[in-house]
Amino acid sequence: MSPAVKYTLGRIGLFVVVVLALWPIDLNIFLKLMIAVIFSAALSFFLLRGWRDDMAQQIAGVAERRRAEKDRLRSALAGDDHPDGTDGNSQGSR
Repeated sequence: MSPAVKYTLGRIGLFVVVVLALWPIDLNIFLKLMIAVIFSAALSFFLLRGWRDDMAQQIAGVAERRRAEKDRLRSALAGDDHPDGTDGNSQGSR
């Protein structure tokens, strides 16, 4: 399962647990939901740290691959077939 999906499901699960814990308390439903959002966010900061770090690493990897592909496409559009600065000749300069 993707780290982003796992983290998102964990956040939703924490929210549901807090809402269920607040259900028997005699409060306005909107107040219960607001309290649940705040408490579940605070709990997820501590309880889901590992999943959040995994998700951040996955996002950073995707961003790096996109950046490399973008650089490769830019160099190809500029007429440079080899983005590393070589001219592709294995014989050297003449």
